[in-house]
Amino acid sequence: MEYREEDFLQLSGLQHFKFCRRQWALIHIEHQWAENLRTVDGALMHQNAHDKGFRESRGDLLVTRGMNVFSASLGVSGECDVVEFHRDPAGVPLKGREGLWRPYPVEYKRGSFNERSGDTLQLCGQALCLEEMLCCDIPEGALYYGETRRRVTISFTEELRQAVRDNLQEMHQHYQRGYTPKVKPTKSCNACSLKEICLPGLLGTKGGVADYLAQALEEIQ
Repeated sequence: MEYREEDFLQLSGLQHFKFCRRQWALIHIEHQWAENLRTVDGALMHQNAHDKGFRESRGDLLVTRGMNVFSASLGVSGECDVVEFHRDPAGVPLKGREGLWRPYPVEYKRGSFNERSGDTLQLCGQALCLEEMLCCDIPEGALYYGETRRRVTISFTEELRQAVRDNLQEMHQHYQRGYTPKVKPTKSCNACSLKEICLPGLLGTKGGVADYLAQALEEIQ
């Protein structure tokens, strides 16, 4: 199956979906958004990484930024922070360059690495797009974290690849239905920029709106 271009989802949504399905739907289906310190800090980091005019070549390494990618089979499109091309006999030809080059995606994130985050899904999604576009195999990539100023190498295992496919399939199902899931509130809700829009406390209140408002008034007083 191949998706039409107008049905493509945003590749960055994989990270949102993994963090919270409701957050993803509020952003990508209901088009809600709110800034907080975390989102502003992350946006500033990505502004530097997405300099499309930047090209760097050092011997067997070519670095590009802000590369647009897509996959018709997954129905997704987006932009890579950085794609390095390493000279490699198993790579692909590049216009104006001698030899063969293997793509190596690098995604920039604030904070530090957490295996439970959706960062690895987003990076692997980029690799799947690049593989489809360039007809090549990409075994690994890297996540760079601003807090630690270090890279974390991510192997694109079959398990991780399947997780990307499964999540995207579920995302398409929700998107086609225009469905915003309800979720169980967690401690992570406090760090979400959409907390005041989502109202997670209301979702977990058995008595409904009246009880939620009464509780909120008590906290204010």
